[in-house]
Amino acid sequence: MSDGPVQQVPIRDGSIRLGQLLKLGNLVQDGAMARMVVENGEVTVDGETVMRRGTQIRPGQVVEYAGQAITPTHG
Repeated sequence: MSDGPVQQVPIRDGSIRLGQLLKLGNLVQDGAMARMVVENGEVTVDGETVMRRGTQIRPGQVVEYAGQAITPTHG
């Protein structure tokens, strides 16, 4: 778990793909990096390791990678 605050990332729809959220939240540089860190098991959603970057993330769910935490919010 990260010790810092959870960064809120505004999204347009009711959910967003994990890979897109990682990019939008500036946790990774691009889709290739998103794929790599997810497939390597470095990303968790609500404390559970997720291995599919296409996983749908909804507001209220917390995504963590490299000590940073983000959550989508309705923008």
